[in-house]
Amino acid sequence: MSFPATLYLAVFFGALIGSAVSVPLWIRWSRRQGWLDDPGHRKIHLEPVPLAGGLAVFTGMAAVLVLGAISVWLEVIPPEYVDRLGYGLGRRAGQLAAVWAGAIGMLLLGWMDDQWELSAARKFLGQTILASMVAAAGVRVTLFVPYPWFSHLATVLWILTVTNALNFTDNMNGLCAGLGILGSAWFGSLAALHGQYLVASLAFLVTGALAGFLPFNYPRARVFLGDAGSHLVGFWLAVLAILPHFYSQKHPGNPWAVLSPLLILAVPLLDLSSVVWLRTRAGRPFWIGDTQHFSHRLVRCGLSKSMAVFWLWVAGCVGGALSLWLQA
Repeated sequence: MSFPATLYLAVFFGALIGSAVSVPLWIRWSRRQGWLDDPGHRKIHLEPVPLAGGLAVFTGMAAVLVLGAISVWLEVIPPEYVDRLGYGLGRRAGQLAAVWAGAIGMLLLGWMDDQWELSAARKFLGQTILASMVAAAGVRVTLFVPYPWFSHLATVLWILTVTNALNFTDNMNGLCAGLGILGSAWFGSLAALHGQYLVASLAFLVTGALAGFLPFNYPRARVFLGDAGSHLVGFWLAVLAILPHFYSQKHPGNPWAVLSPLLILAVPLLDLSSVVWLRTRAGRPFWIGDTQHFSHRLVRCGLSKSMAVFWLWVAGCVGGALSLWLQA
């Protein structure tokens, strides 16, 4: 199999194996440390569950990066692969460094929230700082308004919106992780379609890490993503929507292609919009959780929790397929 298919499969399965192998280790660590989600108000589980999913997902991704670096050093990877990826790395090294720093920051921010239940204001401030750092590094939303300040602001708002949208979907077993798998896989497919090897590789790296975690979280959860994991997933999906050049003055084509990220992320974005509107209309702070999410409403319509999650996955598949159709 030739480049880049071999690369995509290697990063996907490498992250999947790394994540799956690390989950039991992180579960034991979390139990020893008391890092557990206890049953309570609005909780659907009846016993404490470890909040180790985010650490396992990040471990799967980091393991591939470490092994990749070692392979390059030992000259195991074919020079052709190194040369092709090196071009993208050379041009976007600073941006990628900022993205990985932002991912680690989001993981830590979510971890602190899991530990100490940060106030909404502190959590939002932390998210804003991390999103601003990424935008300052040049990873920005490409729209039709030729003003850098507007692009910077739009990028920060986009990262905040998607990160919190995925955080909101972490309300039933497998929902956030499954939507993360679908979103990253669709973004990877679009980037691969346009020959953007580096972006596609990052997307399939996220896909594999989440795929290794999902069997431990759905349908019965032995471990939760926690806010650490949902922040990490949301941040990566937000960034993966920005990194590919769907349309710009330097990359002209179908202007409707800018809708692709909105279609891929339609389920979490519409869910976020819905609950914010319902809570605001009821006079409640929109950041205070309730059971008005799409998943909860589907359960009230008679579906089991597992089937509610499944049909939301199906909706995510439909949105992704439409995004590919827009690129045709």
